[in-house]
Amino acid sequence: MLKLNNLKPQRGSTKNRKRLGRGSGSGHGPTAGKGDKGQLQRSGGTSRPGFEGGQTPLYRRLAKRGFTNIHAKDHAVVNLADLTAFLPTDVSEVTLESLQELGLAKRRTDRLVVLANGEITRSIKVKAHRVSESAVKKIQAAGGSVEIVKVG
Repeated sequence: MLKLNNLKPQRGSTKNRKRLGRGSGSGHGPTAGKGDKGQLQRSGGTSRPGFEGGQTPLYRRLAKRGFTNIHAKDHAVVNLADLTAFLPTDVSEVTLESLQELGLAKRRTDRLVVLANGEITRSIKVKAHRVSESAVKKIQAAGGSVEIVKVG
């Protein structure tokens, strides 16, 4: 019968640890498996990641690709379906600031873009930096209005 006092690991699932520097008969004797002389035999003797023994490393041989545009503007993209699903009924005006307060625009963003994916059923006033034409039609059909915010 299987009890806690007679549990054993599965046969072959465990190995004895390698005992280094315990005599020449152990197979890992005087040099502890590190060989004779050289950087890797010394204490603390490791090279940094990417070091290739003095050969020019791969990360320096390959060309750099691409760049980061420091003038890029971050856009918060919101669909009409998101406004319908997540906008509380007491909110009648949608701006970038109001969406950040509600958590719909999570990162720090510079501009608000409204797209027409989904339907909108109630009247809201949208103040955004860009609104697609079909989104304008859907918002106005629901009785709302759209104001384009100029970037200054």
